Amino acid sequence: MRRTFGRRTFDFSRSAAVMAIINRTPDSFYDRGANFGLDAAISAAERALAEGADWLDMGGVKAGPGPEVTEAEELDRVLPLVEALRGRTDAVLSVDTFRAGVAAQVLEAGADVINDPSGLHDPELAAVTAERGGALVVMHTGGPPRTRPHRSAYVDVVADVRAFLAERAAAARGAGLPAERIVVDPGHDFHKNTYHSLELTRRLEELTVLGYPVMVGLSNKDFIGETLDAPLELRLEGSLAAAVISVLNGASIVRVHEVGPTVRALRMAEAIAGRRPPATAIRGLA
Repeated sequence: MRRTFGRRTFDFSRSAAVMAIINRTPDSFYDRGANFGLDAAISAAERALAEGADWLDMGGVKAGPGPEVTEAEELDRVLPLVEALRGRTDAVLSVDTFRAGVAAQVLEAGADVINDPSGLHDPELAAVTAERGGALVVMHTGGPPRTRPHRSAYVDVVADVRAFLAERAAAARGAGLPAERIVVDPGHDFHKNTYHSLELTRRLEELTVLGYPVMVGLSNKDFIGETLDAPLELRLEGSLAAAVISVLNGASIVRVHEVGPTVRALRMAEAIAGRRPPATAIRGLA
């Protein structure tokens, strides 16, 4: 599967894209606000690019519950970052937002993709993205933005997620967004318990039949912590294992905090799977 987002073209049959998370939020669960300042966020983005990130995903509102952030405040956080980074890199730039008003302005400023964690809770979001030539990530979630009711009753979590994503992607196409500019995300841990997230990872190939690139956001999530009984600072190895399994099971894009280790783990897995050659191979050949 080949797809072009912004200035980058990807052959996902050979190599997954690594998306770096750059949060300008004071209450991020991972960095605890370390990148809230604009200069800190730019530096974090530059480090991610140096470590091999293909894609930078910027957010101005924490995904989970927290203090209210107005649309104006969200724009104050993400718009200057998009403007600063657009002139520095040809990497894909996406903005994590569920608001059509924010999407409109960041796309005008040079963002390539809107990463919507709400599953099109705002019905105008897809049309705004289509009108401005952007691409859209549609994520499965079981409730309104910034809520966390833990739904534990799925008859078949993979079937439910697949049906939701198919319906939401169809809605995006109905709003004018071409199929080649749609990505789907099963939404690990969003209104799902640890067993659900593990099953989604194990059966991820069942989502690829939708025909869209599949993105996974696994990095340091609670299902990894609960599986390993590991605090946040000890979830790297679990995150890498989940990323490798996901890519081997069909994921095209992996959204991560630790870029360098993820790039190395995925490139090794892809070489073992025969999807890509080694970067160099001279031992025993000279």
